[in-house]
Amino acid sequence: MRIKSFHVERVSLADKDPNWRISGFAIPTNDACIFTLTAEDGTIGEGYAAAFAHLGATQSGTYEVLEKIGKLLAGKDAFAIEANMGLARRSIRQNNPAKGAVDCALHDLAARLMKIPLYQLHGGKTRAKVPLLRILSIKSPDQMRDKARELIDQGYRYLKLKVEGRPREDAERVRAVRNAVGDDIFISVDPNMGFRTKGAIEFARRVEDCSISMMEQPLIDTDIAGLEAVTRAVELPIEADETAASVEQVMDLVANRRVDAINLKIPRSGGILNIITMARMCDIAGLGCRLGANVGSRLLAAHALHVASALPNMDFACELAEFERLQNDPYEGIEVQDGELVVPDEIGTGVRRRK
Repeated sequence: MRIKSFHVERVSLADKDPNWRISGFAIPTNDACIFTLTAEDGTIGEGYAAAFAHLGATQSGTYEVLEKIGKLLAGKDAFAIEANMGLARRSIRQNNPAKGAVDCALHDLAARLMKIPLYQLHGGKTRAKVPLLRILSIKSPDQMRDKARELIDQGYRYLKLKVEGRPREDAERVRAVRNAVGDDIFISVDPNMGFRTKGAIEFARRVEDCSISMMEQPLIDTDIAGLEAVTRAVELPIEADETAASVEQVMDLVANRRVDAINLKIPRSGGILNIITMARMCDIAGLGCRLGANVGSRLLAAHALHVASALPNMDFACELAEFERLQNDPYEGIEVQDGELVVPDEIGTGVRRRK
């Protein structure tokens, strides 16, 4: 079966909170491109490219890249995922969100042609449900406390607090949330590279009594030595995120045990094939890994959900429910139930266009 044609579509999903913010900048709208491949028999496969600055991509640039790759894939074997992705990688040097969308569309197309759920292409299910971690935007301690209570009331048991790189103020945010939700809720923190080495260590020590599960990417992604120094200096587990953007980077982090865990994201890593490779590395080395903030449509979340269900070493809650805070999602088919997502058994991703 050959790939007959492709289509690229721009979408922008506004956040319900126009002031949603991480360290450094606000993200009121999540721009993206949807990439669709059509086989000779009319079967389609879809992928979602989350295209915004934090991932090193723009919507216009991503659109152009997907147009270029789509033209290269026309006429190719629809089942030759590895060969087709090799072609895509050779055609562009960067823009991992675009590569990730192509990878996802190829997997979805193959699964639909074979009439199987997507997880079957990844080795089958190891779990039927995936627990979810919800992200709290940077706000005042009281506002973050109130939002945390709201999410716990909805059934979530894992929270991630965005912080901005100010040890004392950030510790107040963490303490306010911990006091509000009690000891049974998992809390992690994400400075989005907002700290320097000593500040990250100070912050970690200020929240020692708050039972924090992990701190994600405290330092700028290029400061590998500093990241390793923080990992060695504190008891709080340290997770690499922006520093783990490629297979080669993850190989270095894992081989040298520079961190305690790796945060994996389909858009940032360039697709499912790379995610599975990274997860296998973590498994061999005994490091934790999970699927992080795949922020965008249910289409993107569904791809990540199938991967999370298939990988046995996804040992912490995944960030696959952020579509809940976005407006005008063009897809439906998965919904959060008591803080979890059920893995669809339908053909392909299990999501579909809204009518």
